Amino acid sequence: MSQLLSSTVRSAKRTFSKMGYSTSIADPLPATFLRGGTSKGIFLTQSSLPPDRAAWTPIFLGIMGSPDAEYGRQLNGMGGGVSSLSKIMVIAPPSAAQRAQGIDVAYTFAQVGIRDASVDYSGNCGNLSSMIGVYAIEEGLCPARTGKDGVATVRAFNTNTQKVVDTTFPVAEDGTPLVDLPQTSIAGVPGKASKIVLDFVDPGGARTGKLLPTGNATDVLEIKSSDAIGSRTVKASLVDATNPTVFVDYAELDEFLPMGDYVSGKSTASEQVGPVLEEIRQEGAKAMGLDPSAQAQPKITLLRAPHTQDDIAQGVDIVVHALSMGVLHKAIPMTVGLCLGVSSKVEGTIAWSIVREVLSEQASKSDLDTIRIRHPGGLVDVGADFDSSGVVKSAKVIRTGRRLMKGYVWHGSNHQVVKGQHMSSIKESVQYSDTLALRHTLIE
Repeated sequence: MSQLLSSTVRSAKRTFSKMGYSTSIADPLPATFLRGGTSKGIFLTQSSLPPDRAAWTPIFLGIMGSPDAEYGRQLNGMGGGVSSLSKIMVIAPPSAAQRAQGIDVAYTFAQVGIRDASVDYSGNCGNLSSMIGVYAIEEGLCPARTGKDGVATVRAFNTNTQKVVDTTFPVAEDGTPLVDLPQTSIAGVPGKASKIVLDFVDPGGARTGKLLPTGNATDVLEIKSSDAIGSRTVKASLVDATNPTVFVDYAELDEFLPMGDYVSGKSTASEQVGPVLEEIRQEGAKAMGLDPSAQAQPKITLLRAPHTQDDIAQGVDIVVHALSMGVLHKAIPMTVGLCLGVSSKVEGTIAWSIVREVLSEQASKSDLDTIRIRHPGGLVDVGADFDSSGVVKSAKVIRTGRRLMKGYVWHGSNHQVVKGQHMSSIKESVQYSDTLALRHTLIE
């Protein structure tokens, strides 16, 4: 089978000129399909892609089956119709300068649009980052290694955020990664697997250069989107750690919006609440100095105090409903969880205030290593370490992962943008961010 596929790849080499770019690219491409945390994505080696990153856009859209404006299911590709299943990781050896700094591998994350033709490089994926080290060793991008107690650490450089992420996981005596040991479980994934420790080093200011981009723990944003609610102000904590996030208080929004119906998935409430949340997100993005039209970053997240008997019995510190690409997430984007862990230790933020409400007078959350988050998929514990001057040193979480498929993936040089209509007139907007990331938007 491998010989047949290799022959297919060789015979498929041709000139790729979609969108005005000309480069030699194979179709299909060698690829690995992996689960990392509560996300799944395609992992590609950068050497198999064109050197011009702008030419990646049509390839990634074809792989995922996007845009699927009519159905939103991505049945024509590897995507699954939700943001956590429409992701691509591109992995490469480190540069000489990075290697000199102890970096083992470099990687770039792409969030692929579902109904639209966007490919967003503005942030990182915490869940899929958990499998970067495993993939890098297995593909020979960094040497296999053995560490103390049968575990090894791979230090990765994320090009989207210009930040370092350490992944630590079990290995065999020969250094082969072991991901199927029954060590731990995570909410949203059945069964147990090997414990993968994710450590985001110096996570503050991943996009903006500041943990608190506005300098405030809490800001006041003005919204005007709905005639029904009129012009209002809403409190928000704008925090940039691992990825920028707009945190808002569920209880405040519940005073004038049907939040209970919204988080329960009722469509009438979604029509009313959704536009308001998007306006808050965009206003938060502007205040943080980010592009408000970029759906992937910043994300908006609703925070509330524990409110059920299960919350109390399970030691929940805070309850979360996160949105990703405008849709309520079925669990929690892990970079949002990590950002929340950091935010909960910053005095004056909404998260800090909520967490303090559930503490006893004898306890101080700043003295504890982790907070426990309740999200729609279950529970997750996240930790954040600060130095004596108040600078966040790291944010940590435990994930699991699994190998799903290794082979080749077709992207299709004649990928259709709209059913029955080939791409005929394309205008591409490329915006360079301060982290050298690109965001490409296809416009008919």
